[in-house]
Amino acid sequence: MISRKPHLVQYAGGVPGGPNNPLGARALYLYRGNRDTLFRIHGTNEPWLIGTAVSNGCIRLTNEDIIDLYDRTPLDTPVLVI
Repeated sequence: MISRKPHLVQYAGGVPGGPNNPLGARALYLYRGNRDTLFRIHGTNEPWLIGTAVSNGCIRLTNEDIIDLYDRTPLDTPVLVI
């Protein structure tokens, strides 16, 4: 993401939670075994971009939907992305 948008280097160490966080209200980090895939299922503070080609592989949901999914998804839940 930083190579595509160099101005984001200021967030390389992470972004505090809150209304300006690009991951929205929640984020599910997807792992394969013990290895982070760097893919996420997350909300967004820009819902008008859902479904457009602005992602580096993440799946964006409305904040309401990711809050619901996050609350119902136990750790180690298998995820199949089609």
